[in-house]
Amino acid sequence: MEFHLKSSYQPAGDQPQAIEALARGVRESLRYQTLLGVTGSGKTFTMANVIARSGKPALIIAHNKTLAAQLCNEFREFFPDNAVEYFVSYYDYYQPEAYLPSSDTYIEKEAMINQEIDRLRHAATQALLTRRDTIIVASVSCIYGLGAPEVYEKMHLRLTVGDPAERQALLRHLVQTQYERTTTDMARGSFRSRGDIIEIMPASEEVIVRLELGGGRLKAITVIDPVTRKIREKANEYWIFPAKHFITPGPERERAILAIRAELKTRLDEFTATGKLLEAERLERRTNFDLAMLAEVGYCNGIENYSRHLSGRAAGDPPDTLLNYFPKDFLVFIDESHVTVPQVQGMFNGDQARKRNLIDFGFRLPSAADNRPLKFDEFLARVPQAVFVSATPAEWERQVSNQIVEQVIRPTGLVDPMVTVLPVTAKPAEGGSASGGDGEPGQIEDLIGRCVTHAENKERVLVTTLTKKMAEDLTEYLKERKIKVTYLHSDIDTIDRVRILTEFRRGTHDVLVGVNLLREGLDLPEVTLVAILDADKEGFLRSETSLIQTIGRAARNVAGEVILYADNITGSMRRALDETDRRRRKQVAYNEVHGITPQTIKKAVKDIMADLGVREERTAKHLLALDAAPEQGKPLEKVIAEKEKEMRQAAKDLEFELAALLRDEVVALKVELAKQSGKKTVPEKKTKSAAPDPTTGWKRRGRGWQRPNQA
Repeated sequence: MEFHLKSSYQPAGDQPQAIEALARGVRESLRYQTLLGVTGSGKTFTMANVIARSGKPALIIAHNKTLAAQLCNEFREFFPDNAVEYFVSYYDYYQPEAYLPSSDTYIEKEAMINQEIDRLRHAATQALLTRRDTIIVASVSCIYGLGAPEVYEKMHLRLTVGDPAERQALLRHLVQTQYERTTTDMARGSFRSRGDIIEIMPASEEVIVRLELGGGRLKAITVIDPVTRKIREKANEYWIFPAKHFITPGPERERAILAIRAELKTRLDEFTATGKLLEAERLERRTNFDLAMLAEVGYCNGIENYSRHLSGRAAGDPPDTLLNYFPKDFLVFIDESHVTVPQVQGMFNGDQARKRNLIDFGFRLPSAADNRPLKFDEFLARVPQAVFVSATPAEWERQVSNQIVEQVIRPTGLVDPMVTVLPVTAKPAEGGSASGGDGEPGQIEDLIGRCVTHAENKERVLVTTLTKKMAEDLTEYLKERKIKVTYLHSDIDTIDRVRILTEFRRGTHDVLVGVNLLREGLDLPEVTLVAILDADKEGFLRSETSLIQTIGRAARNVAGEVILYADNITGSMRRALDETDRRRRKQVAYNEVHGITPQTIKKAVKDIMADLGVREERTAKHLLALDAAPEQGKPLEKVIAEKEKEMRQAAKDLEFELAALLRDEVVALKVELAKQSGKKTVPEKKTKSAAPDPTTGWKRRGRGWQRPNQA
């Protein structure tokens, strides 16, 4: 099946030549290419066109979940008839297993799995195994271990109306592929059976597949909505894939258990020979417990630590990952490559440092080290063709690329902003003092004057500082000067960040102060001034790449300008200024030749708070909406059910900020419902018993575990 790109506009600016050059590079089998695309030049549209022309399955890697979700939604709009799927880590919270020798503390693995993201991961792998017109947008979690695609595909169940079907054989297969049997409400990865009727909820979809058996054959397949119970379709054929990616058939599992026992014996002999009796006892107890679980139910907690044995790999071999699910001729785009490539490079070393303590102190077998992300060279070996996409590609991308394609001209005609360098420290007039009024002001006083002017013109200002403390202090100082200002940094809750950015765009605040959050992916067309404080403090936040990315935040408005406050011109500043000037000259010349008048980007302010029906003054911490039920004349139970349905739909649409807001509102409504019914408002947290853990003999102490004699 071919890719069908649908768009209401045609390539413009530098896009036509970039698309042609990259597509030609793909046809000529160039291994690496770089798309140097400035902010607002439509890099996503260019990638979509290259995919459509190449006809190859594609993997787009982004450096965080939010950017990946944004890209996935954009590609779904471009390719509504093709499979565009989302693959990121399914943990809402993740504390990896670890051991701290200095305090003799074991920290068990603790995680909260997002069921919707888990469903999307299954949808992604199934799409890759069943069709070629597939685009996967992923985070760097795509380089982490995943079940073997051969086994995952082999264990699928292909159901066709009229084919022979025996009830017990079907039930046995579902159990082998990790589906859980239930007699009550169904969840993903579960099934129930009533006579000759078997109902299954696949791992990749929120539907119920009803199978009707009779006369030794499959008589009918009905797809049902799990909430309304309405029939969606009568299918002639349906595929059911395993409920988990780590799945091992019976014979392979028996082989794996034997291999694990052999490794355990070897390791126990090593510990005994070196006098490490405590480590030996710990490892034997834990491993035997896991082996018993594997033998009985085919699964155990931490099964991924035995993935090398389960898949039959040799020691040191790279694990199976999402990349193994692609055909051999797929295409990879690495978005914001100057950030994403270093992420991929660093994952292996960080993982191995933690695993080494677990292995050395008897918590895991040495084979657990092979449950790991890919090394960078292993990642590159599995990528047949890659396109690095960035406004500031790093030196490594430039060196390895067979060609670098520039996309500097924006379809909107917007040019890079003018950049001015002003002093950090106040400079007195000749013969005067620094406190005199006739000299040049320092960066803060100059900034205040500019903020006031831009606010009077209904324009917005971004200010970047070097530290969170400085951002907070500057915000307080500007507030004292009667400027509508707020700050934004990594300590702000994700939901509150959404609210702050929405308020900023709408004019509740005229000035936004931040640190490093004001770089990649922030789309604020109302901003006309970007002020970079202490621009001459050479370092990560004031490197050439960071400066160019921050300057780009002012490139979505015709009146955009940038002020660099610096007493000296550093090497990074000089290179950033030269590159910005080069791009600007090229853009201005293009506009003059083609008679283009630049236009500010017009983008509607999407107010997630308004979508919820929540008053503006409420923050994410006050999403109680407890007056919603009386206003609507509905009981709280019904309001909660509706909110939960909206939450699931938002997650399905990859609108995770909206889903998180709805989740918080549901929690608040449930607390109020509990109050009204006279129950405890906050459920008591279940704490684990102080009795020794059956697999380790240790007792819980806070979030960790210690030996009883250490308590």
